Amino acid sequence: MKFAWIDLRSVSSEQREAVVDAAVHARLEGVLDDKLDVLATLPPTVLKVLLPAAGAPVPPEAAEVADLVLTPIRTTEELDKLKLEADGSSAVGAFVDVVDDPTLRLACAAAIALPNTLVKFRDPTKIPLEIVIAAADKTPGRLICEAGDLEEAGIIVDVLEKGSDGLLYGPKDANGVFGLVELLGSQTPDLDLTTLTVQSIEHNGLGDRVCVDTCTHFGEDEGILIGSYASGFILGVSETHPLPYMPTRPFRVNAGALHSYVLGADNRTNYLSELRAGSTILGVTADGKTRRIVVGRVKLESRPLLTIRAVSPEGVEVSLTVQDDWHVRVLGPGAAVLNVTELKAGDQLLGYIATDKRHVGWPVAEFCIEK
Repeated sequence: MKFAWIDLRSVSSEQREAVVDAAVHARLEGVLDDKLDVLATLPPTVLKVLLPAAGAPVPPEAAEVADLVLTPIRTTEELDKLKLEADGSSAVGAFVDVVDDPTLRLACAAAIALPNTLVKFRDPTKIPLEIVIAAADKTPGRLICEAGDLEEAGIIVDVLEKGSDGLLYGPKDANGVFGLVELLGSQTPDLDLTTLTVQSIEHNGLGDRVCVDTCTHFGEDEGILIGSYASGFILGVSETHPLPYMPTRPFRVNAGALHSYVLGADNRTNYLSELRAGSTILGVTADGKTRRIVVGRVKLESRPLLTIRAVSPEGVEVSLTVQDDWHVRVLGPGAAVLNVTELKAGDQLLGYIATDKRHVGWPVAEFCIEK
């Protein structure tokens, strides 16, 4: 999960106490200001970050109040001096205002060399941020990007599929703090997948099935979790793998019958029939890593169907109805690609067992039997 700092410099004096209280309550990592007397009032549970105003020297008592001091730099000579001051200390960092190519290169060098680098970009394009993220990839330092609003913060989080390590955001009031928390919480957690054992395969005849066409390329070991019951899902794989009579479509999952659940973010489900362009679902790899995926289109067509019935090691029954065709596939342990028409009792599949029942897609603790 990303970390965030609240920027008090743009917060009005009337809103400052409420904003600080919200940041502390939400357990955000830090608060930044250019005034030591303001930072001195903050509780010890929050990281106090000092960023002196442009041209202002760092006060000698800064180390006694601030946990981290960011120094504005504009030249490589200033960066070299700062590197000497850092000398292994995590309490030192730089602020780079990226306005042209030389300052962009300076930001890259700082992100590589220093434990903390805060960057601000003059232009709305995110290409400079992509360059800094790429330059700092796999370096031990932390890259923090200043966001003008929550919409920009959301974009920053997704840049190059990883974003900066942290965000700096100056909210107008406490609601802005909680909006930032909600944004950071939208990052998708890993899932603990399980091994399911096939009990039976049943050929059902004609029904309506849904292909989910997404706005992304799936990996070869990646798909979506789908099932007839909210208690259990099977990992359906995309059309990434070669087929004998048609080209691969790595953006598509031939998901299943229209009544099926598909797992999304925030532990919520949707019926396949509810998906449309712009909907979001959860992409899941064979080792349980997840990501948010945008749906570009859904295709509902009548096709012959078959039902897979399987069981988890704990005895939870799982069911999935899919198109009765060899080119529809699911994943097994080790990311094995399995054609549904060739499955038989005893085969093993990858799946996910949910402990909650569902009401309009939300998890709820209630009595419910699905069969």
